[in-house]
Amino acid sequence: MTKQTEPDYASRPGRHIVSLSGGKDSTALAIFLRDKIPQLEYVFCDTHEELPETYDYLNRLEAFLGCKITRLNPERGFEHWLRVYNGVLPSPQVRWCTRKLKIEPFEAHVGNDQVWSYIGIRADEQRNGYISTKPNIIPVYPFKEYGLVLSDIERILEESGLGLPAYYEWRQRSGCYFCFFQRSGEWVGLRERHPDLFEKAKRYESENGGEGFYWRQRESLARLEQPERIAQIKREHRMRLEEERRRRPGRPLIELIGAALDAEDDERGCDICHL
Repeated sequence: MTKQTEPDYASRPGRHIVSLSGGKDSTALAIFLRDKIPQLEYVFCDTHEELPETYDYLNRLEAFLGCKITRLNPERGFEHWLRVYNGVLPSPQVRWCTRKLKIEPFEAHVGNDQVWSYIGIRADEQRNGYISTKPNIIPVYPFKEYGLVLSDIERILEESGLGLPAYYEWRQRSGCYFCFFQRSGEWVGLRERHPDLFEKAKRYESENGGEGFYWRQRESLARLEQPERIAQIKREHRMRLEEERRRRPGRPLIELIGAALDAEDDERGCDICHL
């Protein structure tokens, strides 16, 4: 895109907000827009159950931007809403976590103001993310408008000095450590890197899950953590990764790892939590 055709975001009346998830795309978008929109606001809907790496990454981003990231839900995190829902855990079929911890806090923060909501979906993705039903919240897709793809996002992050979030070594999605959209390999990664959080997720599953409820849907965490099952998961992931290397030689490792995890199943993550 030439300088003459760049969108003049800053001239649009109303508030300008980037909703951050602690993931690579929304972080890169915040960096990309920083000098384009002087009055830009940065918002993070905190579930109180994010990975330590996510909180660290957001703190580093805040230092880079030189301005405050507004944390929503300072008092009403996941545990509050779990009590409200009488201990019933969220699931792909009943995603109260997305509604109560992401959508409603953001819409309350916006109120009735006209808001330009900047969304970090890339030009190489075939999705639009969550679009609010409130007419005063207008979605904007700068990466699509500028034609920016995964390699551009990696470049923006590297040039900023932030790089990728540390959890990308084993997980491809931001969001709660117990997210029910995690693949088996990501659960194994959680167990190896944050055994305390894995045990906490297990307790939720056994104490609040009810008959037949599993975060992973197809198997309990107690079953998933058995040595023979972990070995199988790792072996199958290595095979998928090697297949992706053969199919797409020369592609960045993060892209290959993501494709290998995607190949485990076709479960799509949350369009709000995982940018």
